[in-house]
Amino acid sequence: MISKLSRLILLSFLISFVVACSTTPTGRAQLTMKSEAVLAQEGARQMAMIRKNSPLVQDQATINYVACVANAIVEVLEGRDSAMYWELAIVNQPDVNAFVMPGGKIVVKSGILSVAQNQHQLAAVLGHEVAHVTANHANERATRGELASYGVEVLALILGGGYYNQTRGAYGAASTLNTLGIMNPFSRMQESEADLIGLEYMARAGFDPRESVELWQNMNSSSKTTKVPEFMSTHPSGETRIESMIEQLPQMLALYNQANAEGRNPDCRR
Repeated sequence: MISKLSRLILLSFLISFVVACSTTPTGRAQLTMKSEAVLAQEGARQMAMIRKNSPLVQDQATINYVACVANAIVEVLEGRDSAMYWELAIVNQPDVNAFVMPGGKIVVKSGILSVAQNQHQLAAVLGHEVAHVTANHANERATRGELASYGVEVLALILGGGYYNQTRGAYGAASTLNTLGIMNPFSRMQESEADLIGLEYMARAGFDPRESVELWQNMNSSSKTTKVPEFMSTHPSGETRIESMIEQLPQMLALYNQANAEGRNPDCRR
């Protein structure tokens, strides 16, 4: 019968064997263990399902407007990110939301246009979503989830007194600690990084990064949900995001002015 220590040693060996190291555009080291090709295929499959089963916006002016902003941001990408097949779907739903899937599949809910009131604010949204892809966040999150599940098993083993006889309460406690102590802060880290990278993308594309602050002020004003403490949330609070963006504005304004001087001055209109 395998001892607890032996299992922990075996677990450590397996993790070290399957996990690879890479860096995000900000230089942050990250762990990845999923195949990029497999994740991209899943992203394409999910996008096809959304296009088939969701009510898509049919108004051509709206489609052209969102695509104009998205294309301007994608055009400043480099290397593998530039060569990626980026795809956009605009879903006719009132949710104030947008999300991205592996392989460059961006989904925008039409309700976001009630909060992103001009091309610059929409660029802040789309720059953020593009950044999730270029920073490899989907792979990192999937990896973190798998490693965390291993960690829950180990912690439940310790708390419950036996691998096969761990108590339901011990496993529940381990899962809760994992969520609050690992996964939520990890998600907030990704969101904050996507904010920073997205700001750079929008500024380099010729969109005014100061409008990102206006966007989040609009988000805060329009939010009808009950605010929860930031440590319980997977996203930074609106106030935290605004403060971080303001800190980055001097650097981003320099990129914005350079982009304008080089002729990158998008004119996307509805």
